[in-house]
Amino acid sequence: MIRNALQRFMYGRYGNDQLNLFLLGAYLVLYLLFALTRFSLFEWLALAVILLCLFRMMSKNLSSRRLENAKFMHAIDPAVRWFRLRRTIRRDKEHLYFKCPSCGQQLRVPRGKGKITVTCRSCGAVFQEKC
Repeated sequence: MIRNALQRFMYGRYGNDQLNLFLLGAYLVLYLLFALTRFSLFEWLALAVILLCLFRMMSKNLSSRRLENAKFMHAIDPAVRWFRLRRTIRRDKEHLYFKCPSCGQQLRVPRGKGKITVTCRSCGAVFQEKC
């Protein structure tokens, strides 16, 4: 019964997305800083962040909230790609990763082959690397 009431209340509202999760994390960090330092600015910032999060969640203006989330995802995309690449490199024990000196394209070569000639698949540059 309570679940159905909550579903009816949330019908047509925006709900949660990646930006709201980020805002929730920012709220927790700010509130923790406030709890440790008792600096009131952190408390006010935490309150503003959680109110923004609740506003976005309860909003019925779906197109604006989607646009905000798309801009946020576009802004954090380089950091997400960097972390994913680092995780892939750390997990992949059979390959080495190089950047092309001409275009910066990430290239993967097998480990243990000695000195090899690498051809960039993006720009066609040829260079020597030691594996």
